[in-house]
Amino acid sequence: MIKLGRFKFLVLSFPSLAFDIMRIVCTSALLFCSLIGLSTAVHAQHDGARDAVRHIANGKFGLVAETLQNKKPFAGEAESAYVEMLSLLAQDKVQEAHDAARDAVEKGLPFERLIVGPREQLAKLHALPRFQKWKGEVDPSRLIHGPMVGNVTDQTASIWVRTSHEATVTVKIKNDVASGVSRPTSRESDYTAVIPLTNLAPNTPHEYEVIVDGDTLRRSTFRTFPAQGEAGVFSVAFGGGAGYVPEWESMWENILKFNPHALLMLGDNVYIDQPEKSLTNLYCYYRRQSRPEWKRLTARTPVFSIWDDHDFATNDCVPGPEIDSPPWKRQVWNIFRQNWVNPGYGGGESQPGCWYDFHIADVHFIMLDGRYYRDLEGGTMLGPVQKKWLLDTLSSSGATFKVIASPVPFTAGIKKGSRDPWDGFPEEREEIFRHIENARIEGVFLIAADRHRTDLRVTARPNGYNLYELESSRLTNHHTHSVVKTDGLVWGYNKTCSFALMEFDTTAADPRVTFRCITIDGETMHSFELERSRLIFKQ
Repeated sequence: MIKLGRFKFLVLSFPSLAFDIMRIVCTSALLFCSLIGLSTAVHAQHDGARDAVRHIANGKFGLVAETLQNKKPFAGEAESAYVEMLSLLAQDKVQEAHDAARDAVEKGLPFERLIVGPREQLAKLHALPRFQKWKGEVDPSRLIHGPMVGNVTDQTASIWVRTSHEATVTVKIKNDVASGVSRPTSRESDYTAVIPLTNLAPNTPHEYEVIVDGDTLRRSTFRTFPAQGEAGVFSVAFGGGAGYVPEWESMWENILKFNPHALLMLGDNVYIDQPEKSLTNLYCYYRRQSRPEWKRLTARTPVFSIWDDHDFATNDCVPGPEIDSPPWKRQVWNIFRQNWVNPGYGGGESQPGCWYDFHIADVHFIMLDGRYYRDLEGGTMLGPVQKKWLLDTLSSSGATFKVIASPVPFTAGIKKGSRDPWDGFPEEREEIFRHIENARIEGVFLIAADRHRTDLRVTARPNGYNLYELESSRLTNHHTHSVVKTDGLVWGYNKTCSFALMEFDTTAADPRVTFRCITIDGETMHSFELERSRLIFKQ
């Protein structure tokens, strides 16, 4: 420690030496904070527009313009004008806000962004007669977001939408007059609805149309899964780390070109980092859902999602085991449910979360929630309810492959010195791996996100088969992580944005899955074929 009296003497007598000492102290302090996880700047996805919205939510309007100007990557002139509009509305500068809204639309912002909001913040704008006149001239679509396909099986599917006002939404399968199912949207549901479709043929393209208040507004096609429990040939894409970088939103069209049967979003699907403020939560979801590339992908490709730290809370968050503490947990969960279309959300109202499972052909996907109940003191990432569900689900599964999807990697040493991956919960990790071995559950491999790159790794298990883990989490992020070399590294890629593709063929004599690392330009950088025979217990 430097005593103030002595430091004052140094400043007066040897100013250069004093400056050097302070520089060393400050640099050491910053290094220490980053190592123990107190600094999020090193790990966070920089996003000037999002950060400016966070300032608006906190009432720090003086920081908005500076943040929009200085943060990179640049979200674009239209997005910046939109955020300026939100700031002006929050300060009751409604006429100026209208001018900023005009500017945003002239620079390319979809007019629908001025409808969806967050609506609470846009209410003052909507009340302006000049805005209503403008709206009448534009006549924006009543279908604001979606359709998004999800919760698909071999015979069912669900279609998610958001409308501009309370409306009745009907989804019909082409040439099937009996297929029309209607659901209302409401203010309480944030103007969303999930429309279920049943009695569909397996492994079949289904053309559908979305009808809002009697008018057909969108047509698209999705494909049901191969017959459950039977061998099949199909592919599944996945990734995480989907920060908002406009020039890389083309990733969604790149994935669509590969025509996967499903897309798994494994966390950091949007970067929010302000769980207590619904403004920032909604802004981040609406911005992504308004992207035309995202709309085209999700109207055709079934989406299954879980969250991680940046879309649940803040960097490397450990919120503890309580359901309603911190109090923002349930609010974040409710917003998450309103913006995805998953088969389930943990244990429902009594046990919130985002874990669930589903099947494609004879492959079982088990999706984990690594945040809601994370408790370092208690030594659990999953919490007791979810952990019991996971172990029971594994024990009862008869699938050829069982795929455990985690928001953070299981592999040891993947984030040196950090307790954020499963390294922070080694006893629970070992409990899961031992359960697989003790119950002799064959065909298990792991997938994960969080690290901003695409890796394939293998963990040797002396009392069982080796556990392969495919990790991918740089869908659209500008920030990247170095490839960490561990004993089990098969390959790693971090040069640009990428996603992981799993190509299953369980009809083969030795069922197999081929792992691919595919760049944002559609180039396969690495591949690896994993046969079912590698995932069995030796006699």
